[in-house]
Amino acid sequence: MKTHPDPNPLNAPDTIVAEATPAGRAGVSVVRLSGAAALTIAQGVAGAIDKPRHAYFRSFKTRGAAVFDQGLVLYFKTPNSFTGEDVVEFHGHGGPIVVSTLIQTCVDFGARMARPGEFSERAFINEKMDLVQLEGVADLIASASEQAAKSALGSLTGVFSNAVNALVAAVVELRIYIEASIDFPEEEIDFLAEPFVLERTNRIEDQLSQILKQAEQGRRLQSGFSIALVGSPNAGKSSVLNRFSGQDSAIVTAIPGTTRDVIREQLLLDGYPIQIADTAGLRQATDAIEQEGIYRARQTAATADLCLWVVDVTALNLTHSSPNRADIEKKITAAQTTVFEDALAPEVQLIVLNKMDLLPEPTQRQVFSLFEADHNVIPVSAKTGLGWHHLTAGIKRQIGVSDDSESLFSARTRHIVALTEAEQHLAQAKKSLLAGLPGELMAEDLKLAQMALGELTGQVTSDDLLGKIFGSFCIGK
Repeated sequence: MKTHPDPNPLNAPDTIVAEATPAGRAGVSVVRLSGAAALTIAQGVAGAIDKPRHAYFRSFKTRGAAVFDQGLVLYFKTPNSFTGEDVVEFHGHGGPIVVSTLIQTCVDFGARMARPGEFSERAFINEKMDLVQLEGVADLIASASEQAAKSALGSLTGVFSNAVNALVAAVVELRIYIEASIDFPEEEIDFLAEPFVLERTNRIEDQLSQILKQAEQGRRLQSGFSIALVGSPNAGKSSVLNRFSGQDSAIVTAIPGTTRDVIREQLLLDGYPIQIADTAGLRQATDAIEQEGIYRARQTAATADLCLWVVDVTALNLTHSSPNRADIEKKITAAQTTVFEDALAPEVQLIVLNKMDLLPEPTQRQVFSLFEADHNVIPVSAKTGLGWHHLTAGIKRQIGVSDDSESLFSARTRHIVALTEAEQHLAQAKKSLLAGLPGELMAEDLKLAQMALGELTGQVTSDDLLGKIFGSFCIGK
């Protein structure tokens, strides 16, 4: 592990070039130069360029002075550029031959082709952005929904980084106090017994827990949430899938057990990306194919972020007596316990009482009244859409998202791992404090927590990690 390297002016990096817009035919394509020789190379291609941040209309010429295109040239002088180096952008026509000729001409004048993510890597090395912000750039480009784009912008503009940096500052402050108390063993005062030590530890723990929760939400906004539809045959799971997707994704018939395999749909739920899976009805299998389908249904339910247990409300015999909530819940629980093995039981569930449209209107009103304030049992009709807005709100509530995205930021698995590691070290530090163990132990755990947090923004990182992160970027970024 090491801190990231500083730029070495005596060993200046090569000037790099790459197309910054997608390859193919377009009205305009952007080719970007970055490095100490960027301006010299650009002047060789397009002639005199005097002022930074001014657009110049120029003809682009090969080294042999043959004109091959016309367009705009913009110069960004170090350090006021994306990479922190001299940067020049050519805005020319978007034909593949034109772009290829422009890049080759820059190479002829002394540039070299950029590696994937090398522009962003230089921005990191020159401290223009930290790792979290740069990953936010990549996430913004890859966003598949409006909410994902908003969260990525949060990371890009420093929401995530600022939260982590504030947490690191709090850990460092506590470390300084603990280590100072270790340096003065001759004092008779037990510095660690001071109430504010535990108070600060608890406060840091709460801050970290909140950031981790937001990071989990941000990761899901980028990768999407997985939802499994499970339940008995003919409960209407396929109708629920079709209602979500807005099309006939799954076959719907009155014959129980129509769905044999897992059917998945990618879609947006109020702007949030989700993958919803319809599964085989859970019952005693009648043949080998159905047995395999039921096995896959259980596997899908166990690994989903959220499991929706779909119940045919007409099978609960509610039309012959006044509905009783306790009785309904008892029947549902009995059905679930006969289906799921302990190792495959889903952690989160919403119970969906489907086919409400088939109940008499008085019974419908009674059932809706029974579960009006319940966030875990939601009566709906997949056929008519009755109660559907309650279901979508319940799903968003269960998976931990809200319409208030101002404090959101995007996150990746590596961020979750680092935050979880920091949380574990902090918990161990608190345990040592409460047990009255020597201060050295608490100080060491606080140091490890600080290092784990430092990996997030790149304050402490490895060359291998940097290679993996920037290698996932596109060439022109």
